[in-house]
Amino acid sequence: MSTIELSIDGMTCASCANRIEKKLNKIDGVSATVNFATEKARVTYADDVTPELLVSAVEGAGYQAHLPTVDTPAAAQQDDPAASLRRRLLISLALTVPVIAMAMVPALQFPNWQWLSLTLAAPVVVWGAWPFHQAAWTNLRHRTATMDTLISMGTLAAFGWSIYALFWGTAGVTGMTHPFELTISRTDGSGNIYLEVAAGVTTFVLAGRYFEARAKRRAGAALRALLELGAKDVVVVRGAVEQRIPLDQLAVGDSFVVRPGEKVATDGVVVEGDSAIDASMLTGESVPVDVGPGDQVIGATINVDGRLLVRANRVGSDTQLAQMARLVEDAQNEKAQVQRLADRISGVFVPIVIALAAATLGFWLATAGSVATAFTAAVAVLIIACPCALGLATPTALMVGTGRGAQLGILIRGPEVLESTRRIDTIVLDKTGTVTTGTMTLLDVIAAHTEEPDQVLRLAGALENSSEHPIAKAIATAARDKLGDLPVAQEFTSLRGLGVQGVVDGHTVVVGRKRLVTVPDALDQAVRQAESQGRTAVVVGWDGTARGVLVVADAVKSTSADAIAELRALGLTPIMLTGDNQAAAQTVARQVGIDEVIAEVLPHDKVEAVKRLQAGGKVVAMVGDGVNDAAALAQADLGLAMGSGTDVAIEASDLTLVRDDLRAVPDAIRLSRKTLATIKGNLFWAFAYNVAALPLAAAGLLNPMIAGAAMAFSSVFVVSNSLRLRGFTASR
Repeated sequence: MSTIELSIDGMTCASCANRIEKKLNKIDGVSATVNFATEKARVTYADDVTPELLVSAVEGAGYQAHLPTVDTPAAAQQDDPAASLRRRLLISLALTVPVIAMAMVPALQFPNWQWLSLTLAAPVVVWGAWPFHQAAWTNLRHRTATMDTLISMGTLAAFGWSIYALFWGTAGVTGMTHPFELTISRTDGSGNIYLEVAAGVTTFVLAGRYFEARAKRRAGAALRALLELGAKDVVVVRGAVEQRIPLDQLAVGDSFVVRPGEKVATDGVVVEGDSAIDASMLTGESVPVDVGPGDQVIGATINVDGRLLVRANRVGSDTQLAQMARLVEDAQNEKAQVQRLADRISGVFVPIVIALAAATLGFWLATAGSVATAFTAAVAVLIIACPCALGLATPTALMVGTGRGAQLGILIRGPEVLESTRRIDTIVLDKTGTVTTGTMTLLDVIAAHTEEPDQVLRLAGALENSSEHPIAKAIATAARDKLGDLPVAQEFTSLRGLGVQGVVDGHTVVVGRKRLVTVPDALDQAVRQAESQGRTAVVVGWDGTARGVLVVADAVKSTSADAIAELRALGLTPIMLTGDNQAAAQTVARQVGIDEVIAEVLPHDKVEAVKRLQAGGKVVAMVGDGVNDAAALAQADLGLAMGSGTDVAIEASDLTLVRDDLRAVPDAIRLSRKTLATIKGNLFWAFAYNVAALPLAAAGLLNPMIAGAAMAFSSVFVVSNSLRLRGFTASR
C-alpha cells in the first residue's frame, strides 16, 4: 500500500468533501479521507491503482486534483485564499453601489438609467458570482443543493427577468422609473427590473465569504511552525576540524557539537560531555533531563548548560520532530468538518422554492391563461427566495464575536469551530504551562532544627546565582526577591548530574542531590515527602552537613481551580493529560479539582488518548500550550491554545487564549456558544423576511420595491442582531 496527498480545488462546502471521499473510496484498494479546511485528500491505495487514476476519479466528481510536487507539501507556502475573493469583492462592490442607489432613490433615475444599471450589474452577476454558478452546476450534477445553488438560482432569475423586461418588455423605454412605493398591485412584470437584487445579493454574499476566508484557519501554518522549530544549521566534527553546515547536509553517523543554549540539531546519541536537556517541548516535563555519554537526545530540544558531542542516528523525515509534524497533519485530515448551517438549510429550502415556483407557474397558466403573468409570478418566487442576508448571517456575527473575543483575549479562528463548542462534553487539559505556570518556582524552605530558613535560602541562592540551570534560577530568584542582594560565591564548581559547589561567606556550600552530604533523618523524610508529590527536593549543606531542603516545582496558577469549577458548571468533565510524571500530575490535579489524570504520555499517546475518548462517544475539547500538544489539539473536536505557548500549538488550535489565565477557557466556550446562537438567529431571520414575501410573489403582487425592502430589512436585522454580541462580558 502507498499513501499520497492530493490537493483539491473547487470545493465550496463540507458536502463537496464528502462527495469526493465517496468517489475515491468506491475504487477497489483505495481508502481516502478528504479535508475541506485544508483542501487535501489523504489517499492510501494498492499497487494496482495509479495516482493518475485517483486524479481522474476526483475530476469525474466535478473537481480538480493535483499531485504533490514536493515531498512535504504541507510545509510549502500557500497562496492567501482570501486574496482572489478580496479582488472579486472590491470590484463587485464598486459596480453594485450605484446600481442599488439608482434603483432605490427615484431622484437618481435619470433618463435611460436602467441601461447603465444593466451595464454595471452584468459583470457582477456573471463574473462576480461565477464561483456560485460553478458550485451550483456541480451541485446540480450530484442532485444536491447548497447555499451556492440558492444564490446562483436567485441572482440569475433576477438578472434574466431584468433582461427580458428591458429588451422585450416596457422597462427599456426612456423615462422608466421605479417609484418609491410599497403598494401591492398585480402586474405582468414586464416593466420591472431587479438588477439591484441580483447585484446586491452577489456582493453581500461575496463579502460574507471573504470575511469567512479571512478568519478561516490555515492548517498548513501549524506544520510550517513545527518545522521552523528545528535548527537551521549544525557544527559537525570531521577529522579534527569543526565546520558549520546546513542541516540538510547532515547525515546519519555524523558527529556534531551542541553548545550551551543551542538546539540539538537532530536525533542522536551523546558521545562526549555532560549537560541537562530541556525536553519540555516533547515530554511536557518541566524539569531538565541530565544526559551523558550513551544517552539519547532529540532534535529541537535545548541544551541547557554543558557542551555535548552527539552522533546523529536519525535525520530528515525520520526524526521525532518530523513524526510530530505528521501526527498534526494526520489529526487535521481526520478531523470531521462541520457543514455550514446555511448549506444544510439551503438543501431543504431550495427544492421547496423550486417546487413552489413550478406550482405557481402551473396555477397561473391554468387560471389566467397569460404566459407573461404566469412567468412573472414564477420568476418572482425565485427572486424573492434569494436572501442577501444569508451571506452576512455567519460572517457578521463572527466578526462581532471575534472582535469582542479579541478584547477579552480570546481569538476564534473561524465559523467551523463554533459548532463544536455547543457539543463538547469533555475537556482535556495539559498540565505544564496550562494549569501550572510552566516555570520552576521555589515552594518551600525546610531548615534543620539548628538553622534559620532565611540563612539556608541565602547561601543556596548565592551559590545558585552563578548557574543557568532552571532549578538554580528558581532558587536564586526566590532568594533575591525575599532577601535582597546576595553575597558573591567564590570557587564555583558545577558537579555534573549532582549539583553545584562553592564558597559563600567562608563556608564550603553544596546544593544538589542527597549524595553530596550527610542528610539527617528529619531532612531525609522531607526529601522523600516532596518526591512522593512529584516535586524536586534540593539539599543544601555546608561544612559537610545538610542544613536544609528546598522544594521546587512547577507552581499551579492561582486561577486554575476557579477555572476548573467554571468548566464543570458548563457541564464539562475535566481530564488532565500530561507528559509529566504520575506523582506530580496527581498533586496538581488534587489542587485544582480534577479527578481523572493520564500521565507520562508522549505526543502520539496524547493523540491516542483523545481518539479513545472520541471513540467512546465523547465530544472532546483540548487545552494546551506546547509543541507536544499540537497533534492532540488538532485531533480534538475543539482545540484551545494558551497564547503564552508555542506557535505550533497556537496554529494547530481552533481558539487561542491571549491571556495566560485558564479562566479564559470557560469564557471562550461561552462566547463561542453565544456567537453560534447569534448565527442561528441570523439565519432564521435571513430566511424569514423572504419567506414572508413568497406568498406575494406567488400571487403576482411582487414589485421591485418590495423585493428591495425585504433585502434591506433582513440585512439590517442581521447586522443589528450581530452587534448585540458586543455586550458579552467575561465571568469576572
